[in-house]
Amino acid sequence: MRAHLTLHKQLRASVVSQNNPLVWASINENIMAEFAPASVDRAQEFLTRHHWGVLTTRRKNGGLQMSPITPGLDAAGRVIISSRETAYKVNNLRRDPRAALCVFTETFHSGGWVQVNGAAEIISLPDALDSLVYLQRQVYGEHKSWPEFHERMVRERRVIIRFAIESVAPLRRG
Repeated sequence: MRAHLTLHKQLRASVVSQNNPLVWASINENIMAEFAPASVDRAQEFLTRHHWGVLTTRRKNGGLQMSPITPGLDAAGRVIISSRETAYKVNNLRRDPRAALCVFTETFHSGGWVQVNGAAEIISLPDALDSLVYLQRQVYGEHKSWPEFHERMVRERRVIIRFAIESVAPLRRG
């Protein structure tokens, strides 16, 4: 129990020191997330540091399809996601570009989350390569071999899913 409380204190110090206005954790015995309304600026700032998310698209029959993804943010403030050309999410977005993305911290409940929505576009190779490199650097850092990275992107038929953030949530506690 003592180690558990020490972890709470360390986590609280970390959260307070980051001074993030977006849905940061209020560390207590239950580790509940404190509410703060989202905005596009706050969501963009959150996305530059947190790369765990679930993307929701619409199937042909209107049903929802969800995919765990690793999102980033390009220099223009748009969401970018790497995928394969043949993935269901890519086919769904080509048919219906509405995208909803829930992004959360690595700790999931205790660090906050934000939802961003927009109309997605699919960028195929070779046009996608610069964005794929940008996303790699933002999320994982420098690659050990850029020629190998480029070859893998071509072999896997990678694309970039990109959308401007048109709306965000949560706006109020429910």
